[in-house]
Amino acid sequence: VNSQRKLYKKNALSLNQIQQLDSIGFAWDPREISWNGTFYQLCAFKTRHGHCNVSQYGPQYKSLSRWVGQQRVLYERNALNSNYIQKMNSIGFVWDP
Repeated sequence: VNSQRKLYKKNALSLNQIQQLDSIGFAWDPREISWNGTFYQLCAFKTRHGHCNVSQYGPQYKSLSRWVGQQRVLYERNALNSNYIQKMNSIGFVWDP
């Protein structure tokens, strides 16, 4: 799996190989998939509670609260992917609560 990702980054896979991997739902960037998964958890939290201020809630949200804090730190350092910023903004995320 990792070798396929490395070859892809080096443009060393044929179009046919890329299409075959795409057809089985190959994850080219597992970090992005992980980020999106946690983002969807945040969306579900917002649906339930009406806001994205996760830190106010109990231990069941500890992991999500930590992730939200990391996003704020990365944003403050101008180190957060602009696509991620756009997604967070689209749900009304408050960067400086």
